[in-house]
Amino acid sequence: MMRRRRRRSFSKERFLMIAASVLVLGSLTATGLWLGRDNSRQDEGYVVDLSAIENNSAAGPMRESDTQLAENVTGGATLADDLDYDPYFQETNSQKVENPDQSESDSMSDGAQQARNTKTEEEEDENKSAETSPVPSGGEIKEDEKAQEGTPALSTAMQPALTFGDSDTLIWPIVGNILVNYSMDKTVYFPTLQQYKYNPAIIIQASEGDLITSASAGKVKSVFQDPQIGNAVVMELGGGYEATYGQLTNILVSEGSYVAAGDIIAEVAAPTKYFSVEGTNVYFKLTKDGEPVNPMMKLN
Repeated sequence: MMRRRRRRSFSKERFLMIAASVLVLGSLTATGLWLGRDNSRQDEGYVVDLSAIENNSAAGPMRESDTQLAENVTGGATLADDLDYDPYFQETNSQKVENPDQSESDSMSDGAQQARNTKTEEEEDENKSAETSPVPSGGEIKEDEKAQEGTPALSTAMQPALTFGDSDTLIWPIVGNILVNYSMDKTVYFPTLQQYKYNPAIIIQASEGDLITSASAGKVKSVFQDPQIGNAVVMELGGGYEATYGQLTNILVSEGSYVAAGDIIAEVAAPTKYFSVEGTNVYFKLTKDGEPVNPMMKLN
């Protein structure tokens, strides 16, 4: 009796379980079918059948609903592309790259080239007009026009004026003691010659190789060699004044050259035999209109 009851209760429970399982499966199936139908409706709303559109376009004008749907879909794609596009980024090797700086430089270079061409044309016109210009009456070209065509001569403005006057002074050609002073009113003693004689210059003590500078601005009149004073230079100062430098070596000036005051003109040479006892010296003489002048009256 007990076994029968147990069997009945087990069969009843088994039936209930099977019924519940069938109910759950049915519910799930119905739910899946309902969701699938909604998805298919959504896909139908967003998926564009291009083949249908092509067929409709071939057959006739597109329906307004289809046209609006295609515009919405393509418009969304375009919007997405616009969001991803960076206007400041372009591929380096792209043929569509537009470089504003390059375009500006090209325009500038084109303008410069045009300006050069214009200038060249103007120069050609000037040359033609110069070639076709008439010759002045008489059939001869003026001397100033010839000078312009050829190499111009040295302008006199480049040559310094020699303006040494009675009130001007000299600078020492070299610093040293006076071995034999200027004397034209009475004779002075020369140790090497062992005799008294007039001296139109001053004999300045120096060392061999010392630099000798110009006592004033002037023009080199002559460069010569004398048995008594050795290698010498005569320089015109202006106003009739001339200066003579003796006992020189390594002379740096030449005849006709202009020298400024203080410029180096030579070095001190070994003394000639006429001044062997006096020793190394510089012979300095100043004249006006050919007459000796005491240099000590002009030296600062």
